[in-house]
Amino acid sequence: MRKYLYFVLALIIFAIIHEGTHAFVSVAFDEYQTFVVHPYGLEVIFKTPVAEREGIKWGFISGMSNVVTLLLGYLLFLFRTKMKPVRNPIINALGYWMIVILMLADAFNLSIGPFIYGGDINGIVEGFGINRYVIFSPYFS
Repeated sequence: MRKYLYFVLALIIFAIIHEGTHAFVSVAFDEYQTFVVHPYGLEVIFKTPVAEREGIKWGFISGMSNVVTLLLGYLLFLFRTKMKPVRNPIINALGYWMIVILMLADAFNLSIGPFIYGGDINGIVEGFGINRYVIFSPYFS
C-alpha cells in the first residue's frame, strides 16, 4: 500500500510541476487567467481562446512544461548515485517514482498523447510552426 502512496504523491508533484510551468510561462506572456483543479487533474486556463492562439509565445507556453519535466527527470537520473547515501526510505521511494514519471509522462504526452487527447503538442506545433512528426517521432524510437 505504501509504494502506491509514493507513486500517487509523485504523480501529484509531477502535475504541479508540469501545470505550474504552464502557469509561470503564461504569466510572463500575460496569458494566465486561472488555475482549475479537476477530479482528473490540474488545468491552466488562458486568456486567449484556443481558436485565436497564434504566435511563438504559444510554443513556449505549451512546450516549456515538457522541457522542464523531462530535464528534471534526466537530472534526477543523472544524480541518483549522489542520492545513494540517503537512507530515508520515503525519499528513496519518492525519488524512484519521480525519476520514472518525469522521464516518461511527458514523453508519452508528446508521442502517444496527441493521438488520444491532443495535449501540448498542438500549441508547440502552432507556436513554432513545425511539423508534429518532428516533435513526437523521437519518443517513438
